[in-house]
Amino acid sequence: MYETYHSGWIECITGSMFSGKSEELIRRLRRGIYAKQKVVVFKPAIDDRYHKEKVVSHNGNAIEAINISKASEIMTH
Repeated sequence: MYETYHSGWIECITGSMFSGKSEELIRRLRRGIYAKQKVVVFKPAIDDRYHKEKVVSHNGNAIEAINISKASEIMTH
């Protein structure tokens, strides 16, 4: 009968290889966590280069992420 909408947004960080995209993502996420915002990170299941359930930068910085196989899984979180 009623639909519940949750506020939020999706951000896209783009750039060439080794341009600091993961570092920027981790920096923004840590700022959000520090500000006590609800932060959820999703990672595609096919990306298992460094860790299956973390976003990891080339410098070794990491943050926890939810591993998903398809975009529709985002709606369950």
